[in-house]
Amino acid sequence: MPAPLMHIETATARMPAEADCVVIGAGITGVSAAYWLARAGQRVVLLEKGRIGAEQSSRNWGWCRQQNRDARELPLSTRSLDLWEEMTADIGEDLGFRRCGLLYLSDDEAEIEGWAEWGRFARGEGVDTRMIGPTEAAERGAATGKSWKGGVWSPTDGTADPSRAAPLIAKGVIRHGGIVLQSCAARGIETSGGAVSGVVAEHGTIRTRQAVVAGGAWAASFLHQLGIAFPQASVRSSILSVAPGAEGLPAALHTAAVSVTRRGDGGHTLAISGRANLDPTPGALRGARHFLPMFAGRWRSLAPGGPQAWRAGFETRSKWALDRETPMERMRILDPRPSARLIRETLTRAHRLLPALKPLPVQAQWAGYIDSTPDGVPVIDAAIGLPGLVLAAGLSGHGFGIGPGVGHLVADLALGRQPITATGQYRLARFDQRQWGKVAKF
Repeated sequence: MPAPLMHIETATARMPAEADCVVIGAGITGVSAAYWLARAGQRVVLLEKGRIGAEQSSRNWGWCRQQNRDARELPLSTRSLDLWEEMTADIGEDLGFRRCGLLYLSDDEAEIEGWAEWGRFARGEGVDTRMIGPTEAAERGAATGKSWKGGVWSPTDGTADPSRAAPLIAKGVIRHGGIVLQSCAARGIETSGGAVSGVVAEHGTIRTRQAVVAGGAWAASFLHQLGIAFPQASVRSSILSVAPGAEGLPAALHTAAVSVTRRGDGGHTLAISGRANLDPTPGALRGARHFLPMFAGRWRSLAPGGPQAWRAGFETRSKWALDRETPMERMRILDPRPSARLIRETLTRAHRLLPALKPLPVQAQWAGYIDSTPDGVPVIDAAIGLPGLVLAAGLSGHGFGIGPGVGHLVADLALGRQPITATGQYRLARFDQRQWGKVAKF
């Protein structure tokens, strides 16, 4: 069953012969990049092989957080919170963004100390993060009906609506003069003089000197066609939602057992943090040496998967022709089957933690592929080996909340203007230099 997703109509849009910039992929990163480029007066075309936001951008928790961010992402996440509000006001649509606060509860003293250590660093960066003791934890977590050793309350963090955000930001692209094309896959890049000169799509070629690859789990295979190596691997995450009816629950709660988020319709999304299936793919196998340290550290939370990712073709390393059907057209939307075992375990844990959820029926259950880099930090880079091409991918499960900031940073790089945050930590070349293991989280 696919994740809930708002639909917007773009059928009347026609592919232009040329553009200032073509953005490939209309997840939260792509729509945000197209939005900021269009808002800067650029003639932008946003290409989406399926539907806007239909893959991981509508399949996540919806958290927009600073709490427990890697130091390299923290400035971008802080900036993104403000941008969510700015985009909402400018577009004139409710993206579902609320600074509802995020609550973390734990009975593990080592986990609590880890949060405290992060908090000491983050407060020095201006982040409002508050350690809470047993009394306040019990009060804020009253819906659990149990005591807690402690936790964290991050009042300025929040959530947005994964079912609405990307489609409505795409409407903002259109409002600022951009063109949005759904069911139109980008097949490849044309070059002239060693630089981007066009984007080849299934319905024709758009002449442009600037393109953005924001293809999520498809990005590495797309770049492989150009001879650009991007280490990327994906895991399959399984999530469910229950119907409205539970009152008094925190808007967004994380525990080691299960995490719960209130949805825009009053229901709740349920998931177990870090738990996923590892489906083998050609790309994952060829890039295994890059990801062995990450997977070795997560072996307790990753379960072996099956062949569905291999069949989907999104991590192929085969070459394809630009004048015939590509893997993106054969698989318009990645809609993998969730793990039945993980769905059952998630629901059981949620019922045990929050009794108010027990009588509520399951609304939907779904899975999504979370694309990651070896160090868990995205690549946002305009110097990847082909002038005119910007890469924004590998958001590593953190991308929804920082989507507006990533999009703004992409526009900054494409336009050659002062970036909103430092960019060195997001360069693709860091993997060539094998530096990622030497960078501290904070």
